[in-house]
Amino acid sequence: MAKWGQGDPRWIVEEREDGTNVNNWHWTERDATSWSKGKLQELLVGIVVENEAGRGEISELKQVEGEASCSSRKGKLIFFYEWNIKLGWKGILKESGVKHKGLIEIPNLSEEKEVDDTEVNVSKKKGDGDILKDLMKTAGTAKVREALGDYLKALKTEFTMGMILPTKAMTTQELTGKRKLSENTLQVQASSPVAPGVRIPTVALHMMELFDTTVEQLYSIFTVKDLVQKFSKSTAVLEAEKGGKFQMFDGNITGEYLELLTNKKIVMKWRCRNWPEEHYATVALNFVPTLGQTELQLDCKGVPVCKEENMKFCWQKQHFEEIKGLLQLTPLNC
Repeated sequence: MAKWGQGDPRWIVEEREDGTNVNNWHWTERDATSWSKGKLQELLVGIVVENEAGRGEISELKQVEGEASCSSRKGKLIFFYEWNIKLGWKGILKESGVKHKGLIEIPNLSEEKEVDDTEVNVSKKKGDGDILKDLMKTAGTAKVREALGDYLKALKTEFTMGMILPTKAMTTQELTGKRKLSENTLQVQASSPVAPGVRIPTVALHMMELFDTTVEQLYSIFTVKDLVQKFSKSTAVLEAEKGGKFQMFDGNITGEYLELLTNKKIVMKWRCRNWPEEHYATVALNFVPTLGQTELQLDCKGVPVCKEENMKFCWQKQHFEEIKGLLQLTPLNC
């Protein structure tokens, strides 16, 4: 047992009032499922193989079922992934110009097997064209396994950036070495084991919603303080002009207006309080008039991967549904 005042250093929160996970000792986990689906789509769709007889291409990701995650414990990363993937391929015979289609199935991509040992099955719809099937089974399978290997490399590097936090000893060593730091690398400060500037994996979101109101009314709900406070049921601060700041939901959402085209478009720097320090997403709202309604198109770039579901919930439940409730209860006069 440690003496009074000399606790196990693994549990000591070094100069942190908030009890942050110091020295990476505690268990943390990040869901990589959504990020992985996007990465697999990016790496697999579009693969092309060709020889003197024909040309084949993976044309679509028909199915991707499973999950992936990354955990950090005692400064070490632990990966879990299990996928069942189905791809569609199409090809053409050069001599006859006849086209054929088929499937590529990967029933079990997991950490239990090496990529080179992962089962890849190629099939073709009925009819001639076995030359193309053989091409996809040989050269196509090799390229698929190469892409799967690239996915695993990205999972273990790109996705995990910022998960292993530097300890004080690492911080001191980096300062001593006078390493050159770019805006996307960790800005080291001797007084704190973690500082803003860590490049993190992000995703983009696209959402659409129809509202039974005019473009003018819907636009005003996002730019008039009293209306923002009504649908958010909380205090808000708004300066609806280019460069103007805003705070919503009692300060849990903050940002800046980058562009405002009256009744057409709003572009904002946008962040939640619990996001990594100084990290902002870019949110664009496009107001499209339709017959008797207004379509709101939301495009958001730079959402932290681990906050994707929270972001969707925030906009669907706390914005869209609350605004619809406001429109039903209180007819607006613009």
